[in-house]
Amino acid sequence: MPRRNLYLKNTPLKEALDTYLDRVRELIAPHSETIRTEDALGRVTACPIWARISSPSYNAAAMDGIAVEAARTAGASEVSPLRLAVGEDYQVIDTGDPVNPPFDAVIMAEDVIEVSEGLIELLAAAAPWSNIRPIGEDFAQAEMILPSFHIMRPVDLGLLLSGGITTLEVTVQPSVAVIPTGTELVEPDAVSENSVAGVGGENSEKPGASSTQKPGAIIDSNSRMIAALVTESGGIPHRMPIVADDYQSLKQTIKTAVAAHDLVLINAGSSAGTEDYTAPILRELGEVLIHGVAVKPGKPVILAVVDGKPVIGLPGYPLATFFNFNTFARPVMELFTGIPRANRAKIKATLAKRLVSSLKFREYVQVNVGLVDEKLIAAPLSRGAGVISSLVRADGYLVIDQELEGLEAGAAVEVNLYRDLYEVTRTVLAIGSHDLALDLIADLMPHLHPHMHLSSTHVGSLAGLNALKRGEAHLAPCHLLDEETGLYNIPTIQELFDNEPMALIKGLKRIQGFILPPGNPQNITCIEDLPGTRYINRQRGAGTRILLDYRLKQAGINPAELKGYDREATTHMAVASAVAAGSADVGLGVQSAATALGLDFVELGHEEYDFALPQAFLGLGHIQAFISVLKSPELRERLEQLGGYGFDGAGEVLLIEPRDTTQPFSFCRF
Repeated sequence: MPRRNLYLKNTPLKEALDTYLDRVRELIAPHSETIRTEDALGRVTACPIWARISSPSYNAAAMDGIAVEAARTAGASEVSPLRLAVGEDYQVIDTGDPVNPPFDAVIMAEDVIEVSEGLIELLAAAAPWSNIRPIGEDFAQAEMILPSFHIMRPVDLGLLLSGGITTLEVTVQPSVAVIPTGTELVEPDAVSENSVAGVGGENSEKPGASSTQKPGAIIDSNSRMIAALVTESGGIPHRMPIVADDYQSLKQTIKTAVAAHDLVLINAGSSAGTEDYTAPILRELGEVLIHGVAVKPGKPVILAVVDGKPVIGLPGYPLATFFNFNTFARPVMELFTGIPRANRAKIKATLAKRLVSSLKFREYVQVNVGLVDEKLIAAPLSRGAGVISSLVRADGYLVIDQELEGLEAGAAVEVNLYRDLYEVTRTVLAIGSHDLALDLIADLMPHLHPHMHLSSTHVGSLAGLNALKRGEAHLAPCHLLDEETGLYNIPTIQELFDNEPMALIKGLKRIQGFILPPGNPQNITCIEDLPGTRYINRQRGAGTRILLDYRLKQAGINPAELKGYDREATTHMAVASAVAAGSADVGLGVQSAATALGLDFVELGHEEYDFALPQAFLGLGHIQAFISVLKSPELRERLEQLGGYGFDGAGEVLLIEPRDTTQPFSFCRF
């Protein structure tokens, strides 16, 4: 008979958890399986998911009304109404209908005056592409719409199906054995109840009715609670029959459980009693890393490994069982499933951007949240009613009450979180220029640095730097060309941030050029070929647009000569999607976007896509994790598959000192 069980030591909680997770992390790798999208609720994505089609996949009417050619409505006013005939000048259209050439604008039905059947009057001109949802407004074909290790929610199912994704790979739910131990345990139905017939003949317990239970018998409630916690954590529980306090019986049950399951949880028998056999059995079968942790309740927890699988001995008291499961078993479950479950919370944050609203509505605005300079910042995402991806990307939401016309930047707001606050405070908040590399970095961050994330909002380089200046982001992805010097980023940063010590994390060398239909049917090879084509531009302040303006100026071309110069897209992939769909002849963008959609590409030149941030942020753990991912071979391998990138100096940090007027640029390597 084994000697009385003794604790190995009274290990501090953090040390115990770190020791155990470091050990079992080497043994656990999430496995995947393919399931139907409709069946994926609550499951965890095993790999990033890329859209098969754009949403919308065609230029769609955003309103009921009429489709017109915007140019033909020029000059319409109340004093000079314009009359149009159906078929010849306009087409009746409903929300969601395709808007086909030559029409390029939609006028709302309430703004149309019907003169007679088929003849209408307009009192105002239509702007090009007004009231049209452009191809890829929500997301573009070949764009990453969900990252790895993402828990599928109802909105995610809708997002994937709208992107043409009918099946997906998810992590396999770990099989978890739950072993209740103790001679004193009985099943719940072993207790006899005095019951009376209830309404409709159903049995319902009468208040005060007596129950009989054998003295010394304890109902096995813990194993049911543990099984429910396993299910809640994304696993599949297998509750085994009660095992009496017998050394050989318990040993054989543990061996059987280890052989058949991914994780084994043993309830009771972990303390110092004469019949507490769990610890000595686990020492005999495998390795006990921790026995005894400096917590109350839950001190006698056992953390072990048997045959390469984690085994945890949980104390018998219910509070201790619950505490130890959440402290030790749940993190082990997370290693199998890939992501922790979020604890919903409400937080106070500072609004990063002015929001205008209507007194007609109580409005819900999706936001990203990050801890910037000890202040929680809420950055609003796209508010379009058809943009489901903003709901998927959001960290939470805020409410603008109906009696308010909006909220000013800097206002204190309450955010309802979708994610755990622990993760939010370890999230790099990036606002600025978009690139596919950002999506890949966001996917790799939790892989290479658990519980650390990247959240990005795409507003263009200049708008990102201004957000950084206002203290609303950790870093700003940018690729701003200085016309005077021909240098990227540093001159603009020194001009915007007069006296603040800034830094620049060197990023990627990107190839910019013309994104064209396959075969380049219009033989576009240079800037001079753009007039006369249907162009699609980037938004004001975007580095790509600044590059275009610089090259147009060099070539002596007036932007007004470009049809579509005022048609704006917010990402490179949206530009590529418009070209792929035939909605535009050409757009300026990065090579990786053209490659992703199988389009032609004519190189215009290389540029530097970097990340600006205050020097004070360089010591943050999640910023260091970002730099580590930027340097990683995993990121390089994925980007090489996309093509169009150079990696020299990626992750190098330049310290940019306040500008000295006698020296145009001042920086040093960190």
